[in-house]
Order: sequence, then C-alpha cells, then structure tokens
Amino acid sequence: MEYKLNRTPNFERLRRALLCEGEPDLVPNLELGVHPMHKSTIIGRPCVSVADEIEFARHAAYDYIKVQPRLPLLPTFANGHTEDAGKRNWATENGSGLITSLQDVEKFSWPTISDISYTRFEEACTLIPDDMAIIGQYGDIFTLVWEMMGFESFSYALYDDEDIEIVEQLFDRIGTLIYSMFETMASSNKVGALWYRDDLAYIGGPIINPKYYRQYLFPWVRRIGDLAKKRDIPFLYHSDGLLYSLIPDLIDCGVTSLHPIEPKAMDPYEVKTRFAQDKLSIVGSIEMDTLARGTTEEVEALVHDRIKRVAPGGGYCLGSGNSVPDYVKFENYWAMLSAGEKWGRYPISL
Repeated sequence: MEYKLNRTPNFERLRRALLCEGEPDLVPNLELGVHPMHKSTIIGRPCVSVADEIEFARHAAYDYIKVQPRLPLLPTFANGHTEDAGKRNWATENGSGLITSLQDVEKFSWPTISDISYTRFEEACTLIPDDMAIIGQYGDIFTLVWEMMGFESFSYALYDDEDIEIVEQLFDRIGTLIYSMFETMASSNKVGALWYRDDLAYIGGPIINPKYYRQYLFPWVRRIGDLAKKRDIPFLYHSDGLLYSLIPDLIDCGVTSLHPIEPKAMDPYEVKTRFAQDKLSIVGSIEMDTLARGTTEEVEALVHDRIKRVAPGGGYCLGSGNSVPDYVKFENYWAMLSAGEKWGRYPISL
C-alpha cells in the first residue's frame, strides 16, 4: 500500500500558521518527532538519510524537515557512565547524579563549541527543496542541569547558599553550548523556524518554583528568541504539562508557538483564546492515549474537534499531544494525518 497525502509542501503555509498571520490554505501538520518505524512504513524503506527524511515529509504532508546538531554532552555516556538494561544510572530522581560539587563541575569532560557536529544540518541545507524549510531544534538546558545533578540534589541546591553555585555554573556551561547551536542554525537562510524543547511542568503545574526558571533558564530562552526575532521566523517551545502560569514568560522570551498543549493539562481552545492578543499559535494536542490505544474513529473525532474549535482564524498546526513514538498505532497516526487532509482546508466549515 502506498502512503502519500495529496498535498504539495509549502513552508509559507506553516510560517503563517505559526506566526498567526491569518488563515493559510490548509491546516499544517507539525510534530516534535516521528519514530523511524512509522517513517519507514510511509516511504516503503528504512528512513535513514536526509533525502529519506525529505521524501517522508513530502509523503506525510509536512512542509519542513527538523534537524538538530549533535552535541556530545549526554550524561549517559560521559565519564564512563553507561546505560544498564535501559535504566538511567547517571540521573536518578532520588539522590545524586554525576555532579555533586564545584570540583565535579571542573573535572567533568565538557565538550567545546568546536565539538558540536553540524554534518547532518549542513547536508540538509544543501538538499532541502525550495518549497520546504528546515526547523532547527535543540533544547534541554534545564533538563540537562537537573539530570547531571540528580533531581533531588538539584532541588536541594536551589535552596542552599553554597550549592546554588553548582546550579549557576551548570546553567552557564550548558546554556552557552546550546545557544551556540541555535546561533549557527539561525544564520542559515534555509532555516525557517527555531524549536526549543525543555519540559517545565507536570499536569498539575510547574516542576520547580517558576522564579528559578526566570532566574536561570528563561534568559537563555530569550536569547534564542532574539535570534528568531532578528530573522522574523517562528520560535516554537515544547513543554508538556500545565503551563498557564509560565506562558506569559515564554511569550516575553519571544516564543510564538506552543507545543503540544497536553490535553490532560490544558484545553487548546482555552489557550488560544486566552492568549489571542499575544498571537500565540497552538501546535498539537491530539491525545497520546487515543493515538496509542484508541480506534481510528476516535482519532478522527479528536482531529475534527481540534480543527473545528481551534483552527478557525489560523494559528493552529495539527499534531500529536507529544510526538509519534513506536507505541502509537500506525493506522491511528495515518488516520490523524488523513483526517487533517479531509477537514483542514480553509475556510473551516465544520
């Protein structure tokens, strides 16, 4: 069976939706990630190369490909630590991680900016067709800081006058590396948007006191947002959870688009309405549990609801409530895309 939607890529469609510049011709599709297994099913062979990614995007009606540089910083493999049977032995939520002191910060084998690999990004810049663009993605400044310390140790350090210096140094070192990647990506005219990911909340609210985000993380997010603003391109932010108290901060940092509006935490229509004056676009919000365990009919009903309630006026991109991992049923993933094709033509009349 051939899987190909009848849609010609047009990055301008996606750009207009993300920047809330009125209604484009169609509701764009947008995902944080799609498992290679599903991509391979769609193109009929392993999806490995940049050329494969472009073909997948054209078949699945995406107006972009998403690329991120390679940063050899994952604490999993740093300083001799390895994964054991799929368990994290470097960043537990109970106890300490790799970094427990300022001496550990100094001894850690930190990569430099010159260690960042842009090989795949540079290839994508060469191959991307004129009707598509690259979304440059990275993130996890906050996540990497707490993972390197262990969440419990990190949390205590926030309230300790001596250990807070460890937190400050980690945010500075990691932020410098990740900002440099966005700076490089933003310098290419093949990049049509920047996407920063970093989970900030549970479904009940922020993971930590928001004042610490404002003090340590958001200054870096704002600098990335300034790169997007200078280019007049969208700046997307990914975080699960209940974000109402943090959305004004994200908007102040230059975020134009919020993903994925986790349905168990926030209603996408309420988010769009509440922040309409800020022109915050909405990305995603198709329930993960339905995609993983529901029927195609249930998926189609969700897509119908999102397009009917959220898409009118523009500023909405169809996608999952997180990403499309291997446990999402392929038939449900394809049903989501197909339903978007069926009902996502402007003007919306459902």
